[in-house]
Amino acid sequence: MDLKQLPDNPYVLLTPGPLSTTKSVKATMLRDWCTWDNDYNAIVQDIRARLVKLAHGGDEYTAVLMQGSGTFSVESTIGSALPREGGKLLVVANGHYGDRIGVIAERLAIPATVLQLGEMGRPTPADIEKALDADPAITHVAVVHCETTTGMLNPVEAIGKVVKERGKVYIVDAMSSFGGIPIDIKALGADFLISSANKCIQGVPGFGFVIARRSELEKCGGNARSLSLDLHHQWREMEYKNGKWRFTSPTHVVRAFAQAMNELDEEGGVEARHARYSANHDALVAGMRALGYECLLPDDFQSPIITSFMNPAAPAYEFKKFYDELKGHGWVVYPGKVTGADTFRIGNIGDVSPQDIAELLKAVAASMYWE
Repeated sequence: MDLKQLPDNPYVLLTPGPLSTTKSVKATMLRDWCTWDNDYNAIVQDIRARLVKLAHGGDEYTAVLMQGSGTFSVESTIGSALPREGGKLLVVANGHYGDRIGVIAERLAIPATVLQLGEMGRPTPADIEKALDADPAITHVAVVHCETTTGMLNPVEAIGKVVKERGKVYIVDAMSSFGGIPIDIKALGADFLISSANKCIQGVPGFGFVIARRSELEKCGGNARSLSLDLHHQWREMEYKNGKWRFTSPTHVVRAFAQAMNELDEEGGVEARHARYSANHDALVAGMRALGYECLLPDDFQSPIITSFMNPAAPAYEFKKFYDELKGHGWVVYPGKVTGADTFRIGNIGDVSPQDIAELLKAVAASMYWE
């Protein structure tokens, strides 16, 4: 169809996902697909292979898709990777999403220790060494790569070196980074790497995925605490039945994701997308600072995915009113999630360019009603 016939969005989403997608991604959802059809299952198999390739996994790794939001895939991994007996999880937490992994372990009755660093704390290899040496019962370590609570980028490769030196299983939540930041899963030492369709690959919400070391995934049989979130069973179904899902799959979302992957290739791959996101971030930070806004994080902790800014100290300022003003100009930003600071967040990912950021900054200036 002529993409010009599709209506424009009333505003641009400057969020960490769902995010603004291209019209061509949205247009692919206008066709219906059958979950049992060979044409559809071939798309699933192609996506799985391409995800492993994006992660530089090679034959040592495989990919499995899981219905639901990204958190479903995180819970599926935690609940399937940890054995029912003799396993213990170390959660490295410096924000809401690290904390959520701890909650998942608690709900699933999985023994766990949460290394709580605070929202402004950044883990170091020494922190991990100390935690592992203090508790030999720990078998698995989980960490968030880009903690979107603040926008902090955690040093997952350095952490991975410590984890693998001690023979532990390494789980990386790369929800908000995979596809937008170059990742070599072998260099990370990651056994499980988790992300979602509606993040940096720029698809729409509906499923997540796990890129897993085959040898570790094969050990997960019988571990799952849930039927629907049994990662090992889902993988076996896809692996041995040519891309078939166990239960009804989000067919439209899968097809949109395949198109989004094509567009990632057309852009020049992850390196090119990372360059665009970084340019967005640099332009955003420079422009916001020129308008008097202060970043929450030091520059060397900051990811190019989402940026936290301090709310203005002006007595008349209210985030909700500022948000509505910006939305009226065609831009949607994110409220803050930090408990110890008064912040809001602006995402740099999605179908957004530095030119769009320039227009956003004009809207920010026009929306500063308290001045």
